[in-house]
Amino acid sequence: MKIAILSRNTNLYSTKRLVEAGQARGHEVDVIDTLHCYMDITSNKPVVRYKGQPLPKYDAVIPRIGASVTFYGTAVVRQFEVAGTFSVNESVAISRSRDKLRSLQLLSRKGVGLPKTGFAHHPDSISDLIQGVGGAPVVIKLLEGTQGIGVVLADTEKAATSIIEAFMGLQANILVQEFIKEAGGADIRCLVVGGKVVAAMKRQAGEGEFRSNLHRGGTAELVRLSKDERATAINAAKVMGLNVCGVDLLRSNRGPVVMEVNSSPGLEGIEKATGKDVASMVIDFIEKNAKPYATRTKGQG
Repeated sequence: MKIAILSRNTNLYSTKRLVEAGQARGHEVDVIDTLHCYMDITSNKPVVRYKGQPLPKYDAVIPRIGASVTFYGTAVVRQFEVAGTFSVNESVAISRSRDKLRSLQLLSRKGVGLPKTGFAHHPDSISDLIQGVGGAPVVIKLLEGTQGIGVVLADTEKAATSIIEAFMGLQANILVQEFIKEAGGADIRCLVVGGKVVAAMKRQAGEGEFRSNLHRGGTAELVRLSKDERATAINAAKVMGLNVCGVDLLRSNRGPVVMEVNSSPGLEGIEKATGKDVASMVIDFIEKNAKPYATRTKGQG
């Protein structure tokens, strides 16, 4: 098979592992810089061009699109889809998952466990917004933040009010969420491939930190999932319509709650923590499912 990986950096661990896994199984794998693709949008003849030439016909494309280039990246994925190339994650599902507010609303509609969350542009009562999620402490998040950037823990209502007012002064879109104290600064990353949890790790925040992201100094270790946690991760991926994703859970007193569904999960942390060859599992999924024009919109909303 001919497989394209949309990635801006060939040296990234995840990109290199996917190339290695594909080549080890006899496939031809090309890494293509998403932002250097450009498109001929012509009726019945959709083409993706790259470095002055039309790209060859690929059997499958693996989108590894960073949050900062979501709009252009999903347009490129959509052009591949129109041309009949199978996309591991289809463009609509990527867009759906990248919008944190939209994701939470869709998960809520399907009854997936979530932290209490408030969203407002300019509330008449910030105090009411804070009390609506259970009162301080609360977690305040920028909608566009990634890797723990733009996430603030406010210990008191006064602190939360000041932070919310500051973000609003910058015209920023924010979410206000309850702080799950019993999680103890840890979350669980579940890696879902083809409707199955193939690997899971527990990420623990560093000393004096509540964000467990590995980019913020967190540590990772193998974790055993409960039946409910596994089902929640699978259901969240299904609601988003994603074939390959990372689902981040917190262990709360009322069961697992979903913090985020990531359409381009990094492989380094979870492969090293679990010893699982996740990259080969992604290639295996492609081998079983890649057919011309087989990409279709999954999930709703």
